[in-house]
Amino acid sequence: MKPDPRTTSWNVGYWLLAIFALIWIQSTWQAARTVEAVPYSQFEKAVSEGRVAEIVVGETTLTGKLKSPDAGGKTVIVANRVEPALAERLSKYDVPYTRVIESTLLRDLLSWIAPAAIFFALWFFVIRRALEKQGGGGLGSFMSIGKSRAKVYVEKNTGVDFADVAGVDEAKAELQEMVSFLKDPQAYGRLGARMPRGVLLVGPPGTGKTLLAKAVAGEAGVPFFSISGSEFVEMFVGVGAARVRDLFEQARAKAPAIIFIDEIDALGRARGAAGPMAGHDEREQTLQQLLVELDGFDSSSGLVLLAATNRPEVLDPALLRAGRFDRQVLVDRPDRAGRVQILQVHVKKIRLAAGTELEQVAQLTTGFSGADLANLCNEAALAATRRSAQEVTLVDFTLAIERIVAGLERKNRVLNPREREVVAFHEMGHALVALSLPGTDAVHKVSIIPRGIGALGYTIQRPTEDRFLMTREELEHKIMVLLGGRAAEKLVFGHLSTGAADDLAKVTDIARDMVTRYGMDEAIGYVSWEPQRHAMLDVPGLESGGCPRSPQTQAHIDATVRGIVMDCFERTTALLQRHRAVLERSARELLARETLDETALRELTSGLQGENGTA
Repeated sequence: MKPDPRTTSWNVGYWLLAIFALIWIQSTWQAARTVEAVPYSQFEKAVSEGRVAEIVVGETTLTGKLKSPDAGGKTVIVANRVEPALAERLSKYDVPYTRVIESTLLRDLLSWIAPAAIFFALWFFVIRRALEKQGGGGLGSFMSIGKSRAKVYVEKNTGVDFADVAGVDEAKAELQEMVSFLKDPQAYGRLGARMPRGVLLVGPPGTGKTLLAKAVAGEAGVPFFSISGSEFVEMFVGVGAARVRDLFEQARAKAPAIIFIDEIDALGRARGAAGPMAGHDEREQTLQQLLVELDGFDSSSGLVLLAATNRPEVLDPALLRAGRFDRQVLVDRPDRAGRVQILQVHVKKIRLAAGTELEQVAQLTTGFSGADLANLCNEAALAATRRSAQEVTLVDFTLAIERIVAGLERKNRVLNPREREVVAFHEMGHALVALSLPGTDAVHKVSIIPRGIGALGYTIQRPTEDRFLMTREELEHKIMVLLGGRAAEKLVFGHLSTGAADDLAKVTDIARDMVTRYGMDEAIGYVSWEPQRHAMLDVPGLESGGCPRSPQTQAHIDATVRGIVMDCFERTTALLQRHRAVLERSARELLARETLDETALRELTSGLQGENGTA
């Protein structure tokens, strides 16, 4: 076998080091055996006695070679030099004298090396603190700044599997197929199919995208590299690209494996979004390196990229094309059946009372995400603990929903009697209109106890079923429910207050959307005049599309929106006028009890007639 050249070079180095050490030890031992350091007075005496055969004068020492070894066997004596004038004066006193050479090493260190050492110590301290704030760990992290920070999970290390994921059956099925592909690629590839290179999990915040990724780690039985998109981007140019390369190199070395990048929008934002001068931005270099690595994927190597985002609209189109992210899996908010499944998972951690119907909880939590439901179970357990109960009941879930939806009760905010009366009629106006109109959400509770930041009272309406479409009539009824509080105040007290500000903002948004987005005004036509808001986030600034409009069109839109709102207000006022007695009776009862639940409201408002006079 051919010897390793690195081993040979190391062996030669060891031999040379050993030879030099032996020579040094021998010379040191020889000098200690033959050379003696003596005082200068003794050196002069030896010279005067003729025992010195040869003298070597150095800069600070005198070395004399003796004609014959002394009693100790020394053949060389060495003494520090003394100035001739001083030596002449001291010789006549017949006392031994010598010169001590003071070392200036410490002074040299303090004057030259110490300032440099202090400077580098301060620099090291500053760099280490900066790296610690970024999750680093001192100089080692600084030297390895281009290394990937991915956490590696294998098999059950995450403590999560598909049994812990509920309410997102379609997404789970997609990822389960990918796990099966990794476990048995021959079975899936028998017809020529290849494993998807990338799977992008898309959905609103809190719907379980990261939990699904952890479940994949628990089920796959292959190395699972987990990292956040923000961990690639650093203050140093080129670090993000280096980390991308290092991550994929590590994954290829352990293939088959899965790479999971959470919040990939921090890394994969569309290029050019910051303007034409940002072509060499660190973020864009990192994205370009990721695109290169995705193109270099070998589908037969068993390497899969899994990513999650709740902002797919900001991702670069090159990242989303087929061949990079072959699949985009929607992880949406759960429906009622999904909410029941999620609640069943989370109630295992709390002590639930026997007979508690999770179906009823699911009916009251339309629009809740998986994270919201997990928080709801925790709040319900806390509510039961506060009242010293032994088990969590439906009452605790109701209190938790109120706390999440309406906010924390503020019993220290005391209203004067006049304000309490206005708030009572305002809230009962909402409730009576909702109870009178068909197709509106059920009224769950009415209260005049202040909650949250600015709510002096609240009316909780929760839909009992998931709705995906609404007609113009249903939208108008929704506007009428929101205007019920303002109409009740004007009808009873003859004046207007500031309590309807939030209601009016919602009413205006609905009416404007009816005209500009839904095309529900025949006069203006079936044209979308408003930019399309992203359905996932509904955040201002994330809009696209829409038709440019003239000042005349804008004036018509404004007039139509105002007409819809005022027409609904007149209908609402007429409805409450027809049920004035019920409104008075219900408001007085609300003032006395502060809170009315669904049962009490049904008793107080029995026999209500709808807008058209029917029961």
